[in-house]
Amino acid sequence: MNIRIAAFADLTASEAYDVARLRQDVFVVEQECAYPDLDGRDTEPGTAHVLMHDAGALLGYARVLDDTATWRVGRVVLATAARGRGLADGLIEAALGHCRSEDPARDVVLDAQTPLAGWYAGFGFAVDGEEFVEDGIPHTPMRLSQQG
Repeated sequence: MNIRIAAFADLTASEAYDVARLRQDVFVVEQECAYPDLDGRDTEPGTAHVLMHDAGALLGYARVLDDTATWRVGRVVLATAARGRGLADGLIEAALGHCRSEDPARDVVLDAQTPLAGWYAGFGFAVDGEEFVEDGIPHTPMRLSQQG
């Protein structure tokens, strides 16, 4: 398993395609959410792309956005064949490691699909607001506080 963190400009054309394809396959097709996945944030200078490869295949992905006051983790996804093996832990750990190395004082926020809130809590995230529904899926805002 290989995890690489890169800015958009450092992704190869093949990697950018694989990321878009994985996000489309899971979020748009599997979860049946017709939404603008390509939201303009992938190419921002502070955005980090966390890619998990095995034997050249993209198995997982997460995106870390620089929201100035906080880091925002999102688009966390595993290919169907990679699920159930604990691989997502390494993906989140790499994303959080990036946040700590860039600015360890900033909190990290995310909007967890509600059934996964307990899993994110295992990394230190706590509920940080009321549950909401986005694209028909319940989400829970969560925060990993770096203070204290």
